[in-house]
Amino acid sequence: MDVKQTAEYLNMSVPWVYREAPRLGLIPYKFGRGRNAKIQFRVSEVQSWLKQQKVSGW
Repeated sequence: MDVKQTAEYLNMSVPWVYREAPRLGLIPYKFGRGRNAKIQFRVSEVQSWLKQQKVSGW
């Protein structure tokens, strides 16, 4: 998924994905160089990360 798709899937903003996702353990993959580089996330990794964020007792 690209950054926009990841943001929509997580119901977060695009800037949040750029800023916080790598810091929280969601690993981006970079394709290309410089300004034209594309950042992507694996769907399975996003889903796995999301499951880990589940709060028990709610």
